[in-house]
Amino acid sequence: MSRVNESDRMIDGTEGGRPMLKLAMAVLWPSFLSATMAEGLFFSVFDPTDLMLVGGHLDFEPIATYTIGFFFFWTVCSIASMISLYLVKTENSVQQHPF
Repeated sequence: MSRVNESDRMIDGTEGGRPMLKLAMAVLWPSFLSATMAEGLFFSVFDPTDLMLVGGHLDFEPIATYTIGFFFFWTVCSIASMISLYLVKTENSVQQHPF
């Protein structure tokens, strides 16, 4: 008889409704919070009007720069969150089936 951790059931989606929605939220919500903090830290140090891209000055409004920066940070944090979730899930499967 194997014991399944409650958090594993929530992430796997084996108990109840929509497993893909639960997986998406397990990735997107923490990455959203991390991207919010990363953007706040980045733009508290760098002014959006002073940013340059490979020698050329960016002619975006500051709000557009904030938006592009947020989606960039959200993408990076989502990839990191997906990798973390993958590593946790593969570690759990290796522990359950070592050979």
